[in-house]
Amino acid sequence: MALQEELELQGNYLFKYRGTLPLIILFSGILTFIYSKINLNGFEKYVSYKDYELLCLLVSFIGFAIRVYTVGYTPKNTSGRNTESQLADELNKSGSYSIVRHPLYVGNFFMWLGVGLLTQNIWYIISFVFIYWVYYERIMFAEEQFLRKKFGESYLEWAAVTPAFIFSFKNYTPPKISFSWKKVVKQEKNGFTAIFVVFFLFRSINDFIETETIVVNSRLAYITAGSIVLYFILKYVKKYTTILNEKER
Repeated sequence: MALQEELELQGNYLFKYRGTLPLIILFSGILTFIYSKINLNGFEKYVSYKDYELLCLLVSFIGFAIRVYTVGYTPKNTSGRNTESQLADELNKSGSYSIVRHPLYVGNFFMWLGVGLLTQNIWYIISFVFIYWVYYERIMFAEEQFLRKKFGESYLEWAAVTPAFIFSFKNYTPPKISFSWKKVVKQEKNGFTAIFVVFFLFRSINDFIETETIVVNSRLAYITAGSIVLYFILKYVKKYTTILNEKER
């Protein structure tokens, strides 16, 4: 099999199971964090844990903001969370897609980079960046093969002036449609809750190692509990009502 076909095959396979990568990052990150804490070789000799945690949370929310902006301006059957096969009724070329070809994967990178930074282990952080690059490079290759076959010259012209993963605002084009909070709520509620749950988990592990107690009355605990409640409310609204439904979105 030629390398081009092999990369496309690998990318389509990884596309279907891309939801497993966050779990691998989470569990390996927790183990690395515990190791760093026990052996006192983390970053806390230079900065307090809560200050560093806040920095990591900011990095994750930068990624979440990129996803929100991207999803809010996309039409129906584009930029979805489908896992069975590639799907694109039209080629997105405005908004986020005018400055980078894969804005959602850029958003994912920063969301999980924040988690990787929590480990306080420089080798884990470098490994995360490398693994993410290798993993998603193949997915992006497969997606671009799909788009190239479906949209032809239109895709090639857009790809020629739009970088794959590094933002370039030189050819920024305003979104063609209005922003949809309803689509964002439907599609991004999982990521919003996941950020707080993961950060609370790391905070609980940190507190237990330092004090042998889990602090459940912290501000982060209340915010996390609130995000979980909100998640289930929105899940119910999405499943049993039409409040979040929009034509062509």
